[in-house]
Amino acid sequence: MGELEDWAHVWAKSGFDRYESSEEWLPLWQHLDDSGGMAELLVRHWVSPLAVDRIAREVPGGSEGVVRLAGWLARVHDVGKASPAFVVQVPALADLLHRAGVEVKLSIANDKDRPLVNHALVGHIAVVDWLQARGFSGRVAKQWASIVGSHHGTAPDNDKLLVVRQRDRLAGTGRWVDMRAALLARAARHFPDLDDFRDARLSLPSQVVLCGVVILADWIASNPTYFPLWPTPATAGRPDDSETGRRVERAWRKLALPTGWRAKPTGDDADSLMRARFRRPSARPVQRAAVELARKDEPGIMVIEDAMGSGKTEAALLAVEELAARVGADGCVVALPTQATSDAMFSRVHAWLDLVPKDAAVTFALTHGKAHLNDEYSGLVDRGRVGAVDDRGGAIAHEWLSGRKKSALASFVVGTVDQVLFAGLRTRHLMLRHLSLAGKVVVVDEVHAYDVYMSRYLDRVLHWLGAYGVPVVLLSATLPDARRAELLRAYAEGKGVAATPPQGNPGYPVITTLSGAHAIDSTAEPKSVALDHLPDDLDTLVRHLDDIMAGRGCAVVIRNTVTRVQETAERLIKKYGADNVTVAHARFLACHRSANDRDLVRRFGQDGDRPDFHIVVASQVVEQSLDIDFDLMVTDLAPVDLVLQRLGRLHRHTRQRPGLLADPRCALVGVADWDAAPVVANAKARRIYGDHTLLRSAALLADRRHVQLPQDIAPLVQKAYGQDQLGPESWQPALSAAAEAAAVSARKRFDAAGHYLVKPAGAFPSLTGWNADSAGGAKEEAKGLAQVRDGEESLEVLVLQRDEAGGLLLPEWDEDVWEEIGRQVPTHDQVPEAQAKAALACSLRLPLALCHPGVIDAVIRELERRTIESFEVTPLLRGQLVLVLDADMTAELHGFRLTYDTRRGLAHDKL
Repeated sequence: MGELEDWAHVWAKSGFDRYESSEEWLPLWQHLDDSGGMAELLVRHWVSPLAVDRIAREVPGGSEGVVRLAGWLARVHDVGKASPAFVVQVPALADLLHRAGVEVKLSIANDKDRPLVNHALVGHIAVVDWLQARGFSGRVAKQWASIVGSHHGTAPDNDKLLVVRQRDRLAGTGRWVDMRAALLARAARHFPDLDDFRDARLSLPSQVVLCGVVILADWIASNPTYFPLWPTPATAGRPDDSETGRRVERAWRKLALPTGWRAKPTGDDADSLMRARFRRPSARPVQRAAVELARKDEPGIMVIEDAMGSGKTEAALLAVEELAARVGADGCVVALPTQATSDAMFSRVHAWLDLVPKDAAVTFALTHGKAHLNDEYSGLVDRGRVGAVDDRGGAIAHEWLSGRKKSALASFVVGTVDQVLFAGLRTRHLMLRHLSLAGKVVVVDEVHAYDVYMSRYLDRVLHWLGAYGVPVVLLSATLPDARRAELLRAYAEGKGVAATPPQGNPGYPVITTLSGAHAIDSTAEPKSVALDHLPDDLDTLVRHLDDIMAGRGCAVVIRNTVTRVQETAERLIKKYGADNVTVAHARFLACHRSANDRDLVRRFGQDGDRPDFHIVVASQVVEQSLDIDFDLMVTDLAPVDLVLQRLGRLHRHTRQRPGLLADPRCALVGVADWDAAPVVANAKARRIYGDHTLLRSAALLADRRHVQLPQDIAPLVQKAYGQDQLGPESWQPALSAAAEAAAVSARKRFDAAGHYLVKPAGAFPSLTGWNADSAGGAKEEAKGLAQVRDGEESLEVLVLQRDEAGGLLLPEWDEDVWEEIGRQVPTHDQVPEAQAKAALACSLRLPLALCHPGVIDAVIRELERRTIESFEVTPLLRGQLVLVLDADMTAELHGFRLTYDTRRGLAHDKL
């Protein structure tokens, strides 16, 4: 290369604004060599064998061929920095090139088109041209080039590439092309059999995984903690492969990424496994069946349906061990509907993981926005240190695998289902989302809980998981036949096999795979729940609680909306006192909600410190995954599958119960008149669930006096979501009109979900255009959540409080827990880390009135206008939406007055 090797003493990685003053630099060739060496180590030692083996089937040389290909792609990912559009950003670099005889016109620094000719796009074109000149097919050249062009997280599209080809002045010709070719050829020295890959076509899933590896290698090699910068250009050295090799090895040792879990077939019977993993004396039928099918069935998708509390979670985790051993998966993802259910599951998975055989430590992460509020996970974070990995086979929270984009790359992950659904959403760095799933077993709990909008994202993710060959375990207590068939077909389509879902209902409990339905013998003790049907007024509710409880026992009142929770709680507090009533819903500050959830489990869990008399008034937050138990239940009418889920929290544990509470009893409320024809739920419930599902639920439950669990679960769910006529003839006009409206709404929401939905695995020959027009940006987490949870309370803000002097404080809460209370938050300077973490704990979910599709964009714009400068310069807080309350804990937003109360949560009133 001669002087071309010396041209690019490029960048201090802290940013362009420090070039002229910084004394630390790094030659471009050195960064490329660092990245290539790191990519090779990642593929050889860290990327899941499942993911590597999939790519290895498409390239010469097997897994070592994948290592060399990944290394070459990483060694050329920044080749586009050899372009005028890039180097004019750094006058010192431009001067070096000018003295080397390469023309650089500094005037193009102000060219309005310069941002269109970014180095990723220039690199994409350089790779295409160089490979084709070497004899590669155009298809293969464009596939490899698209990985280089996508290394900043967004795949280029053809229109953008055309712009670069038309801007020679910015992309560079002549010597610039020579420099890029020299860098590409230099990288090929590490890839001696490069030409054997000329016709090795990569599938789109393989390209996605390789791009994820290149992105990670670039990030690691760009971190001066692992790869120190060089001194000034005058003292910089020349390429030395031996020294680079030592440099990469030192960085790898310092990074200390544990290799993934290497599961081995257990060979034990299910009873022995339950004793070894969960300290239970024997396995239940669903657990035995899950282990048997995981061992003998073709690894793929497994849908486990059984009653609430039947042990489905343990069944899934036992299946994970067997499936991972068979396919080479290096961990698992467990996804749940909410942060609260994720927190509860984290402890269960952690306990299992501690007892799973491991050769060395494995990485473990809780992936939702409030993970730092989980004391158990925070303890892991405190113990996990780079360079001091536990080699005794424990679970660690690795320091480097932290943050929004990297935490899901840990071997074992527990989080909200959004983290899985985001893999179906076109966002920046979508490749990392896929890399985080492509080598694991994926478990999704409560799959019945997702509406048509979220379900479309889940189906697309299942399609991609099928394409990757990732085993999937889906759990549900109440799954309609049609929905089960959709899930199976989505996975099978991605896997490229035919799906033959069972016709009609396969029975209950049951495990369904691509090979068919497998019935399970149920040993669950039948439980008969008496149903009462009460008028929907608070006085009647109070009389019912007095009559049945007589001042003893623990009851739960479940409402469909937060407003009804708050109205009901206010009435019950007046009657029974604040100490005897707890309010639980999703519209609390995250710190308060986390404390509320822990308190619910502490008092109403299996071994809880149960009060003699107490009433919990809650929204749907209690219907999923929280292992809590009540003596008496009152619930608003909801879709029948959700009513059954709620009944799973009634008499859940074996215990002595007082007086009339000895037998399980649930009162149904939330309708104006149970004798009406038809029975109509209140307007707020209809807005959430729709008239159709509520009418069919009412038709099934209005005249029913008992529900037998688990025997009635499958029949009720299949009738509710089937096509058969329900209810008396007088109901049919209303049911028909509701069915028609539901079909129109479902089609609209199905179509709306497709706007940012990632294309199927076979839709593109290369990454070009794959995640273009993404839903991301500076606030992609908030906007992405709004996308995959359309129509839910999905928009979160961080809450601050303005003091009398006009300064900003964190909202008042328990000062014994947070030392930052009372300290002013800086408005211009960077927020201290401890205070920033406390601020993140002050997140709050806004009401549906401010989140629905008609207003959410306007609300986000209004909040963005209130951006606080200090948050934008603080990495932990950058891009967060902020709501500032006054001294009375109120604020106005988009025509609403918002009021926060530590007991009631957030209330909203129209101005």
